[in-house]
Amino acid sequence: MTVPRWLDDDQQRAWRAYLRMQSRLGAELNRRLQAASGLSLADYDVLVHLTDVPEGRLRPYELQRALEWEQSRLSHHLSRMQRRGLVERRECADDGRGAFVVLTETGRQAITAAAPGHVQAVRELFFDALGPGQVDALGKLSARVLTRLDATGPG
Repeated sequence: MTVPRWLDDDQQRAWRAYLRMQSRLGAELNRRLQAASGLSLADYDVLVHLTDVPEGRLRPYELQRALEWEQSRLSHHLSRMQRRGLVERRECADDGRGAFVVLTETGRQAITAAAPGHVQAVRELFFDALGPGQVDALGKLSARVLTRLDATGPG
């Protein structure tokens, strides 16, 4: 049995601060977005991925991979978004078993209206607290950790 490599005091403080920041930032961004637009942060994430592609449509597995969500979470969330008219599911003409998640005009209007306030909140709550060197360092740190995660494979 291997002995765990425990975090030292500095690592423990940094890790817990990161987790606390991530949780509080996500909650506050979600609260503000919901209050201003009626969209949740999860809705916004789905809509962003759909607006990032020219056709405004993705296969569910592509969306699942991009969001890094479990299949059941994506399915339930898309059903809720579909009931609100933000997205729809369309059968694929080339593949009778396949389908697309498609951005509706209502969904496009919702994200277009929500984006300016959301970006302002991200800037106010996060980037305004950092200097240019810190933003650069954050980008490099994030890229480094993501590279390591990519090397470990999915899950």
